[in-house]
Amino acid sequence: MMKTPLAFLSSVLLLGTAVAAPVTYQVDPGHSYPSFEADHFGGMSIWRGKMTKTSGTIVLDREAKSGTVDITVDASSIDFGHAKLNEHAKSAEMFDVAKYPTITYKGKIAKFSGDSPTQVDGELTMHGVTKPLTLTLNQFKCMQNPMIKKEVCGADASGILDRSQFGIDYGTKYGFKMEVKLQIQVEAIRAG
Repeated sequence: MMKTPLAFLSSVLLLGTAVAAPVTYQVDPGHSYPSFEADHFGGMSIWRGKMTKTSGTIVLDREAKSGTVDITVDASSIDFGHAKLNEHAKSAEMFDVAKYPTITYKGKIAKFSGDSPTQVDGELTMHGVTKPLTLTLNQFKCMQNPMIKKEVCGADASGILDRSQFGIDYGTKYGFKMEVKLQIQVEAIRAG
């Protein structure tokens, strides 16, 4: 039995709405700050800081339970809230931002709970070294932002790295622990 043109068109339109497509979001630099905690003198105190310049793209396909993350951080935007420490962190003894001006993270969304991503498996490139890094998404939400009238998705992500694996081992001889805890707030605006 041959379908009428109207029936055929209706079935094509219904099929088109049933298949979700990946959606691209641009990282909002005004609402995205990779923060971190680093040891000072083997347990004397914990220093907290953040990177203040972040950009990138997140692609999310909730239907297919997949997506990608591509983030770039300006290494010279490191901010401990302490000017002298900021300058030392940027120096050749630590991040060497003159030689390695960016930190990048590229990953794939690996796990979902319902239609919300919960884990990203990726690679962090810092100080010229690339290592695997898994981020846990502790919180995730998308909504229509009433101020900008666009869909915005946001997440609270966390992870742990050993900075000595990236060649940033300053303080080892003073007993500094090399573990760094990441706490990343990110918001991204739907493109288009």
